[in-house]
Amino acid sequence: MNTIEILFWIALFIIFYSYLGYGILLFIIVKLRRILGLKKVFIGNDDYEPDVTLFVAAYNEKDYVDEKVMNSYSLNYPKDKVKQVWVTDGSDDGTPDLLRKYKGVEVYHEDARGGKIGAMNRGMQFVKTPIVIFSDGNTNLGKESIQEIVNLFKNPKVGCVSGEKRIYQKGADAAAGAGEGLYWIYESTLKKWDAEWYSVVGAAGELFAIRTELWQEVEKDTLLDDFIISLRVAMSGYTIQYNPNAYAIETASANVKEELKRKVRISAGGIQSVVRLFPLLNPFKYGRLSFQYISHRVLRWTLTPLLLLLILPINFVLAYNSGMNLENIYTLLFYGQLIFYSAALIGWFLENRKIKIKVLFVPYYFFIMNLSVYLGFRRYMKGNQSVKWERAKRG
Repeated sequence: MNTIEILFWIALFIIFYSYLGYGILLFIIVKLRRILGLKKVFIGNDDYEPDVTLFVAAYNEKDYVDEKVMNSYSLNYPKDKVKQVWVTDGSDDGTPDLLRKYKGVEVYHEDARGGKIGAMNRGMQFVKTPIVIFSDGNTNLGKESIQEIVNLFKNPKVGCVSGEKRIYQKGADAAAGAGEGLYWIYESTLKKWDAEWYSVVGAAGELFAIRTELWQEVEKDTLLDDFIISLRVAMSGYTIQYNPNAYAIETASANVKEELKRKVRISAGGIQSVVRLFPLLNPFKYGRLSFQYISHRVLRWTLTPLLLLLILPINFVLAYNSGMNLENIYTLLFYGQLIFYSAALIGWFLENRKIKIKVLFVPYYFFIMNLSVYLGFRRYMKGNQSVKWERAKRG
């Protein structure tokens, strides 16, 4: 086996491991732990029912305020133990005034728009409860979400709890909805297994909670606040747990163009997070958390997209040297890649013509995910990414 063949198989292994292999490994680890009786369920104190704060950093959310506040009122948790804190910095559409009409809703507003991070940093001084629950203004929470989150905090080793992001599926979703929905189903499964083995690696900003005492102010230029906040809690010696019964639901992006816009920002934030959380790459200090972090996040945001770009021409060289013989593994793999990317291209073609064939939207969404990493890296290197969140249009 020559050098180019070795490089090909190493690249192929890393790509496979990043997207499927780690999931398979997690499945095996979790199953073995269950068989060996190593899965421990912490019962805790049944009387544990602390005050909580629902914290929303909002910018021009007047179209969602009524529904969001009423949804918060309806959650199944003692009403006198739920505080609502909204920070509406920069909002000029009447959001603060609309919120002030509601009883029990604390509104903290500044005319200057400092971005979501600035609003969170400023707003946390007003949180006096032991648990703070972050969610977005345009998402609704499941009725039992607060109770399900609190149940996990009964374990003193848990410092952060991540809820589940659910995508509202329409009868005939476009590529963004079909791809994003399937992606989150897979991601949710990985999170369950991550949590069961040790810790989730990052919380979903749509719904997550931390012990208020563990809050650390976030750098003003941070792009992925939820990711940085939750992992710094984990780096402090606590775990991030996951409860799919606590969920936030929102509609998918209106189209793949809007989804790409969102993912480019996330990818730029991913690169920033890898740099900012550099100490977490040390498995000698952080053990399983470091292994999970590298396997589940770092590879997808750094090495794997680069290898996806390189493996196709390398594969072509190997297939060409074999005479493009269909009995040769390199030829079969090369044609397999061509078929996959052709399916992605057809998915793009159909998306633009509003034709719904979900099976073709999956490779298209996968392609968009990895394209966003390249674009996000370029944006991060240029340093022109604003911390002022521009919401993607929803379907």
